[in-house]
Amino acid sequence: MISKLDLYKVFCKVGKSESFSKAAKELYMTQPAVSQAIMQLERELDIRLFNRTPKGVSLTNEGKLLFEYANSALNLIHVGEEKILESKNLTTGELTIGVGDTISKYFLLPYLEAFHNKYPNIKFKIVNGTTLELCAILKSGTVDIAICNFPIDDPTLELIPCIEVQDIFVCGEKYKHFLSWPIKLDELVKLPLILLEQKSISRKYVDEYLLDRGIKIAPEFELGSHDLLLEFAKINLGIACVTKEFSQDYLNKGLLYEVKMVEEIPSRNIGVCFLKSVSLSPASTKFVEIIENK
Repeated sequence: MISKLDLYKVFCKVGKSESFSKAAKELYMTQPAVSQAIMQLERELDIRLFNRTPKGVSLTNEGKLLFEYANSALNLIHVGEEKILESKNLTTGELTIGVGDTISKYFLLPYLEAFHNKYPNIKFKIVNGTTLELCAILKSGTVDIAICNFPIDDPTLELIPCIEVQDIFVCGEKYKHFLSWPIKLDELVKLPLILLEQKSISRKYVDEYLLDRGIKIAPEFELGSHDLLLEFAKINLGIACVTKEFSQDYLNKGLLYEVKMVEEIPSRNIGVCFLKSVSLSPASTKFVEIIENK
């Protein structure tokens, strides 16, 4: 049985062509099938839609009213289908990414550039936050994907590790003499420490590692950004715990020095996360592929 949507498609085609035979030809249907469709719609609506004339058909007043709405609706459906196709082919659309400032600056930018060069019509929207904040807004649907510090313990999220990073301690000239020999963790924590705020995942990771070894820390400074850790250590306010991969510029220029440890903090990962229960958009899928394959 022909669907209601198909009935309206036939109705609009007949209304435009004012001929059953022309409509049948354009729809690749037989003329009796077109006539039957119109009669079925007229029965369901209990109204006459066309006046039959020797030259063809013309819309009744009621038919004209219905045609105005039905034709607009079908056009909107067509536009929607075109938009879906454009989105699928990545010729239009928007990609919303949740990411922290540090990861955005030191990790994400090259991938944004690569994706934009390949799909220039996709718009980016970047939402900043800590890993915990990003996980929350990811669940609310505010962002499509998030680039976060791992580990994350959340069974509702799909986690894709992308880069391995190492937490290290760095210092300026004042504490440079500690570089002469590897220092133990229990000796290190007696010095003025500069750490990220406790709400950050990377800080929690370091805290838990130390607590597992019976070491509790009371930092001199707790800061909100990785760049501030580097700057505070550079002016000799203490020894900062930083991500080695994001501190290479300071280390290479001799602005900071890595404090050699007897026992290194185990490496961790930065990666992409998204909801398991929601399929990724075409743009999100391609962006994740670029990160994984580059």
